[in-house]
Amino acid sequence: QVTLVESGGGSAQTGGSLRLSCTASGYSNSQYAMAWFRQAPGKQREGVARINSPGATRYADSVTGRFTISRDNDKHTLFLQMTSLEPEDTGMYYCAAGPQLVDYHLQLATRGYDFWGRGTQVTVSS
Repeated sequence: QVTLVESGGGSAQTGGSLRLSCTASGYSNSQYAMAWFRQAPGKQREGVARINSPGATRYADSVTGRFTISRDNDKHTLFLQMTSLEPEDTGMYYCAAGPQLVDYHLQLATRGYDFWGRGTQVTVSS
């Protein structure tokens, strides 16, 4: 059974940093591309960052230059280093895994992923 478990969420002030982790089990996560999504109250879930097995990354425009996605395939763990946090970054952050090869428009879309964690809350105050 595929399981993704996020951790590392919490509260931060504007300009602060947080590091999220996602531990995968039930499969070899090097088989899949992995990503972080987030969902603010009353809004749709949006893609934040994606990384494939060789390490190629893609970021949403809103986080480019502030967030860094990385993965440790040996430890089956995905990370999201978040810096220069803004109140607009507040939301539930989800880890996801999906096929390595998908169309460009699906790389940061929920339809591009098959497996999801339950999320970890990030709250940024001004």
